[in-house]
Amino acid sequence: MLRGRTVTLRPAGAGDVPALAAIRAAPEVRRWWRGGDDLAAAVRADLADEALTVYAIEHDGRVVGAIQWYAEDDPDYRHASMDVFLDPAVRGAGLGGDAIRTLVRHLIDEHGHHRFTIDPAAANTAAVRAYAKVGFRPVGVLRRYERGEDGRWHDGLLMDLLADELAD
Repeated sequence: MLRGRTVTLRPAGAGDVPALAAIRAAPEVRRWWRGGDDLAAAVRADLADEALTVYAIEHDGRVVGAIQWYAEDDPDYRHASMDVFLDPAVRGAGLGGDAIRTLVRHLIDEHGHHRFTIDPAAANTAAVRAYAKVGFRPVGVLRRYERGEDGRWHDGLLMDLLADELAD
């Protein structure tokens, strides 16, 4: 269990699947976090992926989202990458930033990571702004990075953060 200023991160489990699938079904989340017709199956697949560590984000005693990370362990390229989604009802309260800061501090202190990446859709300006507040910087546009539900390719934005750049 990881405690931030306003959120708690705890390993997500099977009991979190309904809440996380419901959050992913919100149009504001689903636009960026697809998952097919069965979002519960998509959440279960993330939980079963041995390369991912998935935490439920809790605030005021309820699950309000998830944050996940995976590591590139090649010693010459070592870093951690992460993704996060939040219930639209709690956006704007700083919970996403608190969750990211909490996870990054844990990855620095407990896993020795020095560099972190995140790759939001280039058009997801709210996410890009939120990540910049934590200290992530744009590295470059990943052209035609991800196929959208519309069948077309969309750009992503690669952002990174060095451990000493984490903003409080």
